[in-house]
Amino acid sequence: MQILTPILILAGLGLVFGIVLAVASKAFAVEVDERVPAVTDVLPGANCGGCGYSGCAALAEAIVKGEAKPNACTVGGNEVAEAIGKIMGISVEKTVRKRAQVMCSGTCDLTTSKYIYEGAHDCIAAAKLGGGDKACANGCVGLGTCADACPFEAITVENGVAAVDYHKCRGCGVCVATCPKHVIELIPYDSAHWIGCKSAEKGAVTRKVCEVGCIGCRLCEKNCEYGAVKVEGSLAVIDYEKCVDCGVCVEKCPRHIIWSAKSQGDGLTITCEVLKNK
Repeated sequence: MQILTPILILAGLGLVFGIVLAVASKAFAVEVDERVPAVTDVLPGANCGGCGYSGCAALAEAIVKGEAKPNACTVGGNEVAEAIGKIMGISVEKTVRKRAQVMCSGTCDLTTSKYIYEGAHDCIAAAKLGGGDKACANGCVGLGTCADACPFEAITVENGVAAVDYHKCRGCGVCVATCPKHVIELIPYDSAHWIGCKSAEKGAVTRKVCEVGCIGCRLCEKNCEYGAVKVEGSLAVIDYEKCVDCGVCVEKCPRHIIWSAKSQGDGLTITCEVLKNK
């Protein structure tokens, strides 16, 4: 009997605590909108952060609360956006698929160096030392921090410059946010042309540090009948809403700094050898 008494007491306490916990769980339960898990299941699950949220679950909550648009997931594209629209019972505006593009052609043998860098293999760290070892103040550092950050393994470093594999790129923008020199941009996926330079220097300075950098000569601007190419400062830029990919700018550029994905076999990489052959 002495042994049985404590056992009964413990059993009674367990029963009481169980009832208390059950009541508390119902009293303090947080109601979850059933659309949140439904939207989460539709999202690709990449958790890349390209939407501006910590992950797909956080984005799903924001969409259901009306804090984010149904087409906020760049990775999922229009297909995912439409599926989310059905769950939410709303129409969704279609978006233009984009890809990352490295706007720098300053490969290992086409630029000059200021010093020999022997620090951490990280672009951000190197950029703090006078902008990196390349003489061009706006050139790709080339240590692959963007490649390490890319959740889709779409970036490699070729001869000191990052290069994007378009077939793998999902346009999440993580590399854009990571690059300390801001040489990576998101452009429409189907665009065939881009300016492979981000130099903000005058043409005379660019000539001294890079064999192919844009010098702002305006030949591309003068010959584009669609008004899609403009020189801002000393750098040519393309307005992709006007560009029809005619390729005239590529032919007229004396520095061969306007690139064509079509002429580069889908433009997956840019190498020193390719540049030399131009």
